[in-house]
Parts: sequence; C-alpha cells; structure tokens
Amino acid sequence: MKIALLASGSSGNFTFVSGGGTRILFDAGTCCRTIRSALSSIGEDAAALDAICLTHDHDDHVRALATLEKKYSGIPLYATDGTIEAVCRGCGDAAGDWPWTSIAPGEPFDVGALRFEPFSVPHDAADSVGYVVTDGTVRFGLATDIGSVPANVRHALRDCDALALEFNHDPEMLRMSSRPWSLKQRIAGRSGHLSNPDAADLLAAVATPRLKAVFPVHVSAECNAPHLAVRAAREALERAGLDPGVVRDPVYPAGVLEL
Repeated sequence: MKIALLASGSSGNFTFVSGGGTRILFDAGTCCRTIRSALSSIGEDAAALDAICLTHDHDDHVRALATLEKKYSGIPLYATDGTIEAVCRGCGDAAGDWPWTSIAPGEPFDVGALRFEPFSVPHDAADSVGYVVTDGTVRFGLATDIGSVPANVRHALRDCDALALEFNHDPEMLRMSSRPWSLKQRIAGRSGHLSNPDAADLLAAVATPRLKAVFPVHVSAECNAPHLAVRAAREALERAGLDPGVVRDPVYPAGVLEL
C-alpha cells in the first residue's frame, strides 16, 4: 500500500492511498491545482483516481470537489447520506448529479482492490466518519476532525499498520489564545477537535506492535506546536511499551509511505 499525507490543517486536507492498482483520495479540501501538483510530486495523476472518499462536508475537506468533478468527468464519490446532502446544499444543484455512492458507518465497502471500513466520529458536521482502509494485508486508519473518542472509534482503529490521528490543540495554548470564547468552546467540545492529551490516550489504546507509522494531523498553527503533538504521541507509545520512533513530524506534504 502507498500512503501519502499531502495536506492537513484548517487550510485544507487530502490524503492519497493506493493498493492493487486502485487509487483514491480521502477528502479534497484545497484548490484543484494544489491537489494536481501534490499528486504529480509523488508520481500520480488526478485523472487516474478511482474514487474520493469524504470524511465530512466542511470546506477544508471538500473545496475542490466541483472543479475535480468537472475537469475529470466525474470521479466516483463516497460519503454518508448526511455528508452528501450537506455538500449538495453548499455546492448547488449540479452537485446532485455527481456520481455519489452512499455509505454508512459500520458497513464496509470495496473500491477496486481496496476495502474501506467507515466509522462514526463526533464532529460538528452533518455526518462525519473516519476510515480504515486495507488491501488485505496492510491497514491504514484515518481519524481527523474528531472531538471525543467513543468506544467505536477505539475499536475501529485498533491494530493498524499506519495511523493518521488528529492532534489539534494544546489545551493551555487554546485557553490562552485570542480566539473568541465561543470558538474555544466549540474546539474543546465533544464534537470539536481532539487535544494532544486526548489524542495520545487514543493512540495508546489502539497501537499494537504492528504499528509502523503515526501521522499527527490537523495540528493547529495557533493553538498547538508540532513538537508538542509529536511529544504527546511518542510518550503515548512509550506508555504502551511500543517504539516512539514511528511518530512522524507533522509537516505536510509528508512524502510517501510504502507498506
């Protein structure tokens, strides 16, 4: 499996995964030109995508959809009903004619050689999900834009070979930031974004010896620092008796991971 975290954060998110000749994106939250350029930098072409799987409807995850659908004659889109409805409201009538496939949390589906296992995550969007994708051997888990960690999330992400987990904010940096109090409450709420300590607890709960890479994602530029996210993740793995060296620096695009 080929995994490339190409953009992460409030300015836009998308991740490329391929296996067995199947190529997909998780989300498309920057401009189309950025996506095309990032894919080209890893030897891939947006025209060859077999699908885009959406986590939720916020702009930093769906911004390029209209352009991609127009330019490449309809890349198949996979999303929950709530996400489809929200995207169609935001993008206008034409979005209803895009090649949507409805998915549901807890119901695996296949795209080519890859199997996807979507699971519900708490976030203030229409119908958010995370994913585990597998080629039959390697398991990659993606959980970004998630405010808390119910049991289904821990169950879904356990025993992966690679993980992309949200380490959004440091609680004290968020508290001391200049952001409005209402926004601070939203971010720290159960349907907001994960703090470093909460993300670390999740990582410690789901990591096993097969884990080869951890990508801290959606790291806030104002309310976190890369070294704090990395330290929290590494300390979590140390608590679990696992190798802290698998934690990657949260600098994106992050290059290609081949497993």
